[in-house]
Amino acid sequence: MAIMPAKTREIHNHHMDSTVWNDIDFRDDDIIIATYAKSGTSWMQQIISQLIFQGQKDLPVAEMSPWVDLRVPPKEVKLPAIAAQTHRRFLKTHLPVDALVFSDKAKYIYVGRDARDVVWSLHNHHTNANDMWYDALNNTPGRVGPEIGTPPESVVEYFTHWLDNNGSPFWPYWENVRSWWELRDLANVKLIHFADLKRDLPGQIRDIAAFLDIDVTPDTMEDILHHCSFDYMKENAAQSVPLGGAFWDGGAKTFIHKGNNGRWKDILPQSVSDRYEQTAVTQLGEACADWLKSGAS
Repeated sequence: MAIMPAKTREIHNHHMDSTVWNDIDFRDDDIIIATYAKSGTSWMQQIISQLIFQGQKDLPVAEMSPWVDLRVPPKEVKLPAIAAQTHRRFLKTHLPVDALVFSDKAKYIYVGRDARDVVWSLHNHHTNANDMWYDALNNTPGRVGPEIGTPPESVVEYFTHWLDNNGSPFWPYWENVRSWWELRDLANVKLIHFADLKRDLPGQIRDIAAFLDIDVTPDTMEDILHHCSFDYMKENAAQSVPLGGAFWDGGAKTFIHKGNNGRWKDILPQSVSDRYEQTAVTQLGEACADWLKSGAS
């Protein structure tokens, strides 16, 4: 049986300030969306927004669902904005469990994705970042640790560096997945896999709705499915992306990139892929590594 976790540390880097969570006043119906970056976070935020608001279109999801542990804007700005929200809150985190304030009032949805797909998406995200992105992360007050630099052109080089350096230049991956996997039996935690969303979006949304105690009519489900489709999200990307995509060359549509898996299969050398899979088993155990590779189906 999983034990209710307690916060044991803080995490600070060019992106994160985990101390923001220390001052969150949880409500009984809060929803926390947790992921490692580029694992389907924006997609899950869209799904949750659609469930809460019953299929409404044109929702400003990025504004409604803030990344709490992102250190910009500072917590003096962010916390009052979160406290002022009157709708059912759905907040975002990229933290592992032991750096998060965990509440039995909230419900937690963790989205997992094979790290080969994650890093392929991260490379696009990082490669297309503009000067405003680097300035916000590297030059605003409060950064702890080194700056984030520019990425290599080669995605294979980028992945190999990430694998060999514990998630650099972002943050550790294995501890993030492992910490949430260990909570999979808690009643207020639900694990979702990106691949399962791709395989059966209607079924996954119904399961999420049941977990969150949200009733959905068949007509509303049609609207929700339309608004959670990749084509709709790509076309309306500015509503799902921080600052409407101002941090990326090409805008928000660069952030909502391709939305598919397996782009690494014809590019990543087999030896590197095998080493990744061996590392996954060593770091996570076979059951978690199997789930992470392809989901529950």
